[in-house]
Amino acid sequence: MSFKCASVISVFRSMFSPFFLIYYQLIDFFQKMDAHEGVADAAIRLVQELKHNPNIIPPYDATLMRQCIDTLNRLYDQNARSLMDPTGDPTISPEQITTQREQRTAAIIYIWRCTTAYIHERACRIRSLRWRFGGILPISIRNNLSEAEIEFFNSYSSALADFQSSLGESGVNLMANTEPPKHLFVQVRVKEDYGEFETNDGNVVILNKNSLHSLPRQDCEMLIRRGILEIANP
Repeated sequence: MSFKCASVISVFRSMFSPFFLIYYQLIDFFQKMDAHEGVADAAIRLVQELKHNPNIIPPYDATLMRQCIDTLNRLYDQNARSLMDPTGDPTISPEQITTQREQRTAAIIYIWRCTTAYIHERACRIRSLRWRFGGILPISIRNNLSEAEIEFFNSYSSALADFQSSLGESGVNLMANTEPPKHLFVQVRVKEDYGEFETNDGNVVILNKNSLHSLPRQDCEMLIRRGILEIANP
């Protein structure tokens, strides 16, 4: 087995989240794909992009996805032609034709699994962003999403808001107090100018950079998650 093959296998063995549980035998795949070296490089790079950036959402790689789709279409067309005209090349034996078709099928399944895992893992991270930042994403994160992913985030955000409003008589904010609070009020420092902020009891405070405030924990928790406030005395 080549060093490249062994290094790729070691990458997959080190992955523990559901995203990384790709139920395909990599050793068997690379043994079968000797004649098609590099056919799955783009798919592997997609997986590695997320593996190397576990705590963020890197920019959506439309170029690699397009390469994967083009490769899938090409392999599928080759298999279709092989089935419709199995004797098209008289220099190749039927056994060789069958072997080549099996190799292409293995590549199709492998690339499909990698691209599906890439899309699914990004969707999981996008859902977690809704719980961290609320319904408004920072521009730096939003710019890393594709149009379809932004639409998915908006749909998930709306569904979550509808669910929260349906609980009880006046709704429940599931994003408040995700951890048991030690105190009802918390001392916070403003990290950037925000302007007026109204608490649930009707008080209005001006959040200027570096100013200190004692605010109800449930009111300012979202601003803490968004990085606008920080706890002054943790």
